[in-house]
Amino acid sequence: MVREIVSLGLAVLQLASTAMAQQDTVRQACGADLKEVCAEVEPGGGRITKCVQEHFAQLSVSCQNALIGSVTITKACSDDYRQKCAGVQPGGGRSQACLKDHFTELAKSCKESLLLAKLQRQ
Repeated sequence: MVREIVSLGLAVLQLASTAMAQQDTVRQACGADLKEVCAEVEPGGGRITKCVQEHFAQLSVSCQNALIGSVTITKACSDDYRQKCAGVQPGGGRSQACLKDHFTELAKSCKESLLLAKLQRQ
């Protein structure tokens, strides 16, 4: 189960169509961990993903939580994001702003995931 969560979490980071604020959270939470745990791993070919899967227990709690949180938001909000923000160029906070602009129109599960992530960051 942990491997699926990590794989999906890392895949989320690579999907521009679902880029949201959680990506920055994951990068910040996991950057130092990846430099330490996967320092010898050459990027590409899924090698970083495999390293994270194999060493998930060695990652900091904040990194583990960020990976799991990004998966939760992506699963809960992907349909809403595609419908409401399809033309939005990812990056620069634009995806987050789009979801915020359409917050009242989002599915309940997406709203709850976004609110929970916000509370966890405070």
